[in-house]
Amino acid sequence: MTPQAPHLSTGANGEDLACDLLHQKDYRILQRNLRMGKAEIDIIARQNDVLVFVEVKTRTNDEFGYLEEFVNRRKQRMILNAADAYIVKTGWQEDIRFDIIAITMSKPPELFHIEDAFH
Repeated sequence: MTPQAPHLSTGANGEDLACDLLHQKDYRILQRNLRMGKAEIDIIARQNDVLVFVEVKTRTNDEFGYLEEFVNRRKQRMILNAADAYIVKTGWQEDIRFDIIAITMSKPPELFHIEDAFH
């Protein structure tokens, strides 16, 4: 087995922490790392009757600015398009929301959950 690149390992660890946080908030994880065309949705979860698409941003430190700032318009558009394809595929007809979970892998890790981060 080929060792995982450090940035991929950091991202996977961050997604695990994000899922743990969502579970603590009574979200149900439906899918992780869904690829739709060129876009990837990190986490698809359900909170009551709301389908939540979650973008997870993980860094080892915050010296390059706030992580949520890295979800620019282009990235948002890719996530929105992938979410549209998922909704069509699954026939979802209830509310949806787009969240960002920003994680700094300090000791202990810092998690910042931004609900309804973009539309």
